[in-house]
Amino acid sequence: MKSKLWLAIVSLLFIFCSYQPDFPKLKYNGLSLVASRDSLKIEHILPLKNVNANTIALMPFAFLEDLERPELHFNNKRQWWGERVGGVQQSIQLLQRNGLKVMIKPQIWIWHGEFTGDLNMTSDKDWQTFENSYLEYILLYAELAEQRQISLFCIGTELYNFTEKRPEFWQKMIAEVRNVYSGKITYAENWDKVDQFQFWDQLDFIGVDAYFPVSEEENPTEAELSKGWESHKKMLQNLSSATKKQVLFTEYGYRNVDFATKEPWLASSRRRGDELPEYLNEELQAKALQVIYDEFWPEKWFAGGFLWKWHHDHERAGGKQNDQFTPQNKMAEKILKSNYSKYSEKLE
Repeated sequence: MKSKLWLAIVSLLFIFCSYQPDFPKLKYNGLSLVASRDSLKIEHILPLKNVNANTIALMPFAFLEDLERPELHFNNKRQWWGERVGGVQQSIQLLQRNGLKVMIKPQIWIWHGEFTGDLNMTSDKDWQTFENSYLEYILLYAELAEQRQISLFCIGTELYNFTEKRPEFWQKMIAEVRNVYSGKITYAENWDKVDQFQFWDQLDFIGVDAYFPVSEEENPTEAELSKGWESHKKMLQNLSSATKKQVLFTEYGYRNVDFATKEPWLASSRRRGDELPEYLNEELQAKALQVIYDEFWPEKWFAGGFLWKWHHDHERAGGKQNDQFTPQNKMAEKILKSNYSKYSEKLE
């Protein structure tokens, strides 16, 4: 009798632990649209649709001068049109009118390019000043997201130290966002901290800026790249299983250079007018993206992602002599279009 009872308990535990929610099949075929100096026009929208994107991330930035002055600056006339409320509103209207969904993804830029994940105030007073301005910033765009019936809102980007040091604030902020916004919410954590963020149970997606290192080689093969993803993919799948949430790549992408998959987060230091570098490798950019689509897009626990990044003036963007993340006018654009076409149905 005891053995039968024990077998029944084990069977129930197995069923419970292996249960996965009935996740939506449709994917976010997303692009991260760089804010423009002026209003968007229809000719800027057509290339987005041409690569079969269904959702566009708009990123209204806030700026922090330094840690001695912890108040955020946002929605002011010194910013580009696309980074302010008026520009975000106009962009939303045009995108929605043309059948595209939107994610609003507020982000902080610290002068001199300091990493936001290391943000750390020197006093409780400074933390409170920063929190007050951050809450105002987030609620401004959460309310806009509700007004415009935006389906997805991101409450922060790569702010691990802030979330770890001030958990009470994050609990409060999530609740206040829920009070003004009825859509899905996520948070974009850096790749190396995604399994340490403590509030996934209160959000709708596990958001990760997916710049995982997958190969030390100059020009790895697709097989080597797939092998390099194994441990990262397993971690993400386990996190999804534990939280019963889908994983969403809030950012993903590579530059078209040698060693692009070694430290994918590294941005280009090349300035306009500099000589063409010898390390360009658009084949690797295309190959690395193809591996991401092969490894992740078919998975039920995976919700899709937002490619970093896309410029509104498509004809002038990217190109074979450009060493930055955009796939525009490179081999990677064809890879993007082909793979997004496999999951091109509209999201509800």
